[in-house]
Amino acid sequence: MPELPEVETTRRGIETTVTGRRIAGLVVRDRRLRWPIPIGLEDEVAGQDIKGVGRRAKYLFIYCKRGALILHLGMSGSLRVLESAVPPEKHDHFDLLLDSGRCLRFSDPRRFGSLHWTRGDPATHRLLERIGPEPLEPEFSGAYLHRVSRGRRVALKNFLMNSHVVVGVGNIYASESMFRARIRPGRRAASLTTSEAQRLARAVKAVLGNAIRVGGTTLRNYVSADGSPGYFRQKLYVYERAGRPCRVCRTPIRRTVHGQRSTYYCPSCQK
Repeated sequence: MPELPEVETTRRGIETTVTGRRIAGLVVRDRRLRWPIPIGLEDEVAGQDIKGVGRRAKYLFIYCKRGALILHLGMSGSLRVLESAVPPEKHDHFDLLLDSGRCLRFSDPRRFGSLHWTRGDPATHRLLERIGPEPLEPEFSGAYLHRVSRGRRVALKNFLMNSHVVVGVGNIYASESMFRARIRPGRRAASLTTSEAQRLARAVKAVLGNAIRVGGTTLRNYVSADGSPGYFRQKLYVYERAGRPCRVCRTPIRRTVHGQRSTYYCPSCQK
């Protein structure tokens, strides 16, 4: 599913196209997303000026004059910039039409994405009000990670993927960060030492930053706003490399399961 780097890549990809434009209309072809697209949203947004594009966790914000759209890509969603006249395909569920003649087209084969509207601050919406800090911001640090891990018996990888601990660190980037920090993903969170917490926080920032620079990771459905794939997959050290030699020590990568999610690690490099 699209994770933080993919969502941030999308945000950057659409920002210059939509900022300063006026919404000419909203065309909804299928309201049946994770939550139904509200009836009347078309009238709410039509004619509004777009002030900018933001992101919190895996949610995109399109700031308008009198509110904001909140968009989640779900498990298989993508948001592309197209000419409005381009015919829609089977899984293209809505278009946000711009006064430039272009549109933002949302495609989502599995329909786990969502579209919401708020007249308040989107960061305080009920879906976001209790989530953790952003991993690329100063609030997420080794000291913070060590403090919140005390007494936690859950596996470290599951702990790192908990959005109440830190947002946007999904399965791919949790595995890659733990490899970079040389920490085994199955250890209890409470076992994290001060120095390990510092390494892990730095690793999360480095891995996510690198992924954003190359446009995210394309495994199945994800494409960026211009339709291009992400290239971080070529840089993966452990994820989906079970049985293949570690890029550092040549030991075969192992696969296990934590929280019903596949986990990959090097038994030699990670302790």
